[in-house]
Amino acid sequence: KMLAVEWDDCKPDLLILGKALSGGVLPVSAVLSSDEVILTIKPGEHGSTYGGNPLACRVAMAALKVLKDENMAENSLKMGERLRAGLSAIDTDLITTVRGRGLLSAIVVDDSQEGSLAMDMCMQLKDAGLLAKPTHGNIIRLAPPLCINEAQIDQAVDIVGDVCRRF
Repeated sequence: KMLAVEWDDCKPDLLILGKALSGGVLPVSAVLSSDEVILTIKPGEHGSTYGGNPLACRVAMAALKVLKDENMAENSLKMGERLRAGLSAIDTDLITTVRGRGLLSAIVVDDSQEGSLAMDMCMQLKDAGLLAKPTHGNIIRLAPPLCINEAQIDQAVDIVGDVCRRF
């Protein structure tokens, strides 16, 4: 599954793609829709900061080809499941929930949304070599690269386990 909407039984009227569409090489965005919806938008009613650049569009097409040719969506699914299984197996009372889709994962820690535990843990994770983002005070977001492998997933899980044991 390459898009979040593929996880749910829904079909959006518009689907906006951006940021990583070009593999981080050039800024580019895109809007996906059916003719029925998109043709209701008249010239001048829609603008895009990064739309229409021929070089960026070519780079985005090449990046999408790499995603397909290297089976990155499949790797994302497999490695995400491995990551969440590993995180769920960590023996700690700090982790209350592990959730996610594909590689995008979250660790919910035993703290309030106003607390600082997630931030404190993220700083320790960074010092140990793993970048993560605290959100809402009690959630740690992990967004590994699509090309991550099993050894790197296992190393990330080990780092999270080590950091949990410090608290």
